[in-house]
Amino acid sequence: MDFAFTAEAGLAGLFLASFLSATLLPGGSEAVLFAVIRLHPDQTLAALLLATLGNTLGGMSTYGMARLLPARVGADATAPHRLDALRRHGAPLLILAWAPLVGDALCAAAGWLRLPPLAGKAARYALVAAGAGMV
Repeated sequence: MDFAFTAEAGLAGLFLASFLSATLLPGGSEAVLFAVIRLHPDQTLAALLLATLGNTLGGMSTYGMARLLPARVGADATAPHRLDALRRHGAPLLILAWAPLVGDALCAAAGWLRLPPLAGKAARYALVAAGAGMV
């Protein structure tokens, strides 16, 4: 059997796609999840878990890299007040870390602002699995 079409290869590719799509690199893992579930319906739970794990780890790596950036940039006198407001009220926004387009930027901003890490990545994958008719 060709390894490229096995469940193991699909799951490995799904993990990688999920990880990379949670960074600031362009890409989406939902189509990969959908394909893996349609080709290997018996692997739905494993696919959901690996997609969530890969995406969470990718988001956390973006958070960690952004946290390495200097906390203060520029000499704008009003900037510290805005940063304080974001630090105070920004953490609840991380519940949207799963959202397409803005989620990756939220993870990066949270790291840069030194907000406490919080990840919510599983919801979108459950919706994709439901769309594939497997949940």
